[in-house]
Amino acid sequence: MSRVLSKSYAMEVVLPLPFERALAKVKAALKTQGFGTLTEVDVQATLKEKLGLEFRPYAILGACNPALSSRALAAELEAGLVLPCNVVVYEEGDSTRVLIADPVTMMAPLERPALDEVAREAKVRLQSALAELTG
Repeated sequence: MSRVLSKSYAMEVVLPLPFERALAKVKAALKTQGFGTLTEVDVQATLKEKLGLEFRPYAILGACNPALSSRALAAELEAGLVLPCNVVVYEEGDSTRVLIADPVTMMAPLERPALDEVAREAKVRLQSALAELTG
């Protein structure tokens, strides 16, 4: 059974799935909401290669909705500091944890009212992606 959790800076779900299956589902759910995966960092492989460290399966995705990103950058060029939306997927026992940075919280320090609407729309879409994962 999955559960939806909430933090002040992130939206979070725990899925009763193995890492690879959960990662594929996360990418598919993001896609249904118009987000592509621009970047994917395999943290486990990177730590092994660079430092010789063993680490759990852990991925950082850079998710981008081109229309929302374009609107954010048109309103404020510095919005690129918080783009794309960061998504973290990692193994935790027999489950996989998925966290998505809250775009409203991430854009708040820029203090630009024009970004508020874009951030709220992005949050709704990302929440819908999480709901798809748990539904």
